[in-house]
Amino acid sequence: MSNDQSPNVPAERDRREAVREKAQQVKARQSRARIARRSALAVVAIGIVTAGAVGVTYAVTSHGSRPQAQPDVASDDGFAVTSATGLADPLADQTVGGDPSTLAATPTPTETPTPNPTSTAAPVDIRVYVDYMSSEARDFQAANAVQLSKWVGEDAATLTYYPVAMLTSKSNGTKYSLRAASAAACVATHSPDNFFAYNNELLTKQPAADSDGYSDDQLATMAQGIGVSDADTVRSCIEDETFTGWAKAATDRAIKGLPGTDGQSLTATPTVLVNGTPYVGKMSDPKEFAQFVLTVDSNAYYTSSPIPTPTASPSATSAN
Repeated sequence: MSNDQSPNVPAERDRREAVREKAQQVKARQSRARIARRSALAVVAIGIVTAGAVGVTYAVTSHGSRPQAQPDVASDDGFAVTSATGLADPLADQTVGGDPSTLAATPTPTETPTPNPTSTAAPVDIRVYVDYMSSEARDFQAANAVQLSKWVGEDAATLTYYPVAMLTSKSNGTKYSLRAASAAACVATHSPDNFFAYNNELLTKQPAADSDGYSDDQLATMAQGIGVSDADTVRSCIEDETFTGWAKAATDRAIKGLPGTDGQSLTATPTVLVNGTPYVGKMSDPKEFAQFVLTVDSNAYYTSSPIPTPTASPSATSAN
């Protein structure tokens, strides 16, 4: 009788194959899970990047497409003086709530009995480019405000101011020149009859060089102090810095070339043009400026006046 003790080889082989197959299935599931997780992370990352890109694009696009506020009353970036009244006492101590030590020394204006432009030609055209941080612009205004006001009031001259911002970097990072030019544009736009007086305030009460200058709130308070109409609108315009973009662009345009001149450009402030001719005299001397205006006005008169043509005398008729 035989006793067969050999192992069941096929059964053992089947078990090994089953274990191997199960291991492969587990490995395949794990691989699929890893791939799914990586795909999900990639999708999330792409979504975040895309959302960020869309957000940046929207911000840039919306900012770039936002129209730059323009003062509609400006002509070639200048504001014509419609009323030359309302000058405050230049010797009065009005510091607009600021530290008096931040005010630059203001020259005492003098009453100068100078003749007015009186030619029969058109009124003399006076254009003044001012930076509200420029000490020479302050000197010119302090010396000439009275006679400028008189000439405009008598229709002997037209007067236009062009606020620019060439000294924006001279105010400890507050960009005072730019903000002051914007404030001037706000008053010219919403209360044009008070522009001359406000322009005079900004110049004669100019902050000291290399100081912070006035805050937007103080600039708005100055406007209210001279009695602007629609004070709330003017204050909002100033505090929102509505026209700072325009002021920067206007400065860039002036540096490239001054309209109505023979290729002149803005290189310093103040730049004063009389019938297109630049004034190069002393800014703080009203007599010298008045004489320059009269000289230019006289030249305009003689240029525009026709020279009489001599009339031939009737020839004598010989008697026969």
